[in-house]
Amino acid sequence: MIVVMGATGATGNALLHSLLALGAPVRALTRTPHRPIPGITGAHRPPVEVQYADATDPDSLRTAFKGASQLFLAMANSPAQVELETRVIDIAAHTGIGHIVKISAPAAEPDSPVAVSRGHHAVEEHLRASGLTHTILRPYAFMQNLLRLAPTVAQGVILGTMGDAPCNYIDCRDIGDVAAAALTRPDIAGGTYTVTGPEAVSYPELASRLTTLMGNQVRYVNLTPDELRDSLIHNAHMPAWLADHVTEIQQLAITRPETPTTTVTDVLGRPPRTLDAFLHEHHAHFHG
Repeated sequence: MIVVMGATGATGNALLHSLLALGAPVRALTRTPHRPIPGITGAHRPPVEVQYADATDPDSLRTAFKGASQLFLAMANSPAQVELETRVIDIAAHTGIGHIVKISAPAAEPDSPVAVSRGHHAVEEHLRASGLTHTILRPYAFMQNLLRLAPTVAQGVILGTMGDAPCNYIDCRDIGDVAAAALTRPDIAGGTYTVTGPEAVSYPELASRLTTLMGNQVRYVNLTPDELRDSLIHNAHMPAWLADHVTEIQQLAITRPETPTTTVTDVLGRPPRTLDAFLHEHHAHFHG
């Protein structure tokens, strides 16, 4: 039995579909079990177990992990992430789970300039110390997060603080496929993998592609880090810690130029999904 945390999130839900396509036994965890999980019905074979679990509720985790052998650990970034993920790892170890696949982040280092990445490093270290078999996936920017740009794209603008630095984008469905491989193939389990799409694309280039796609002029406006942070807080209504994270990640792309990896092709034997294909697929979303 494979337990999937975050089954309603972009990556967890993608993994769920990947595992079902492989015929693997799956238990999907959600904090809202009364709500349908996207794309999942009772007609699936093998059937999907859906169970309540909340990382702030240890008893729910113990119940959810009972009888399972593997766990997919992906949680939304938050100030409590290190505390919650280390708790999940400890409970998993005590309930008999033997392998954890964790979604981490680029630059997961103790002295990383990105606070969230420092947190992921701490969780990775805790996972290593647990003695459990573990696979760590370090995906770069999710293509699905580009959908959040739609309100400003509709106004013909993309705001950022990356200059013309390229950014590695990865489709969450490819992350799900790689995670599924790690959970079902012993030759993949136990490694640390940096996961990207096939190309690194700058914000000016993204604006150019959206202009072509939409038929409307979209331009990139480069802000200082402080200007972007203020805009995210006051206009996008982000909490300060998340605005800091977005700003730090974008600055990291400047200080550490990004280049694609071959992980998806190496693991899956096929190329990763392209940014152009993703933008075309979600053409209507950017038009509003």
